[in-house]
Order: sequence, then C-alpha cells, then structure tokens
Amino acid sequence: MNYFVTAIGTDSGKTLVSAILAEALQADYWKPIQAGLPTDSDRVRELISNPFTVIHPEAVRLQMPASPHAAAHDEGRELKLAEISLPPAAREPLIIEGAGGCLVPVNNSESVIDLVPRLNAQVILVSNHYLGSINHTLLTAALLQERKYPVAGIIFNGNPMPGTEEVILERTKYPCLLRIAQHKEIDQALVCSYADQLREGVFNDKMRA
Repeated sequence: MNYFVTAIGTDSGKTLVSAILAEALQADYWKPIQAGLPTDSDRVRELISNPFTVIHPEAVRLQMPASPHAAAHDEGRELKLAEISLPPAAREPLIIEGAGGCLVPVNNSESVIDLVPRLNAQVILVSNHYLGSINHTLLTAALLQERKYPVAGIIFNGNPMPGTEEVILERTKYPCLLRIAQHKEIDQALVCSYADQLREGVFNDKMRA
C-alpha cells in the first residue's frame, strides 16, 4: 500500500509528516511534482536517519515556488497527470507527498489529488491548527469522501487544540494517527521521536498491512 500525504493547505507540514512516515516505516519517499527550490526531497533526506529509505527523483521539477499549473506555465510547459507514474524501483509502502492542498491545479482540468487513484494510494490528511482550520479540514474531508478515496487517517500539526480536534474527528470519523506539536527546530532526533510514537499508535497495524 502506498500513502499519499496531502493537507488542508500550503505549508501545513506535509514534508515533516512525510519524513516521519518514511522513518517509521523505513519506507521510500517520492514527491511527484516539485515547484520551487530547495526541494522537499532534499529536506526529507536531511530529516531521516534510517539506512533503507530511498528518495526517488521527482517526476516533475519546476523552478517557480507556485501552484504547479502556474509554475509550469512560467516555463512554457503543460503538465498532464497521465504522464506521471510510480518510480519503477520504488518499494511498498511508498510515501508520496502532494503539492499544496487537494485542489491545487496541475492544469486546466486536473488537480493534485487526482493522483490518488492513479497511484493506488491511501490518503493521510495533515491538518494544521489556525483560525479557520476546522472549516478547511472538513471541506477537504468532504471532497475526499465524495470521491470515495480511501483515507488512512489524519495527523494534527501545531500546539494542541482539543476542541478543534474533537469536532474534526467526530465529523470526519477519521482516526487520529499522530499529533505533532509546534517546534522551534526540526531535526533527525525529533523525527525519530515522532516515528516511534507513530509505530506505537493506532496506525501500527495499518502501516504493516
């Protein structure tokens, strides 16, 4: 099983979550579409410490830090999801990191989340805490449920907000896989600590299914 890490918006913590998942599972990592430098692949490489994870090259690498459709247009390109396929050497489970939120456009008709069925993946949703995050999380969940995409669970990122989390979990019925606090510095030791929590939590059986 492959896991597609998406979020309720940009800068929600997808790269950190992807690193934690890769470390917990000693799984490979892949970012299909990268827009902007430095790359998220480079950041994951810095954060993991196990010797087994392979960082696979992006299918698309764009220079401008923007929505993929805008960054591609800036380079005179048009992206098509049909041209993106799994890295041939990737092992399962593969951690796949999306770009931005679910409906970030790739072109005039396709969005990032359309990769999920193409890549035969389960979704892991990252919800970071801020004013309005309940609405954004529930809207994202409604989209995933409407499309009947399989969702392994949700990871909360930011200082604990029990009331917010309770509403989201009750309405989505998603399991909470992990809670990540706010940290001034993020390094390998921190990623290992959260990887241990993930292995010991409710996701343990799912990860190894």
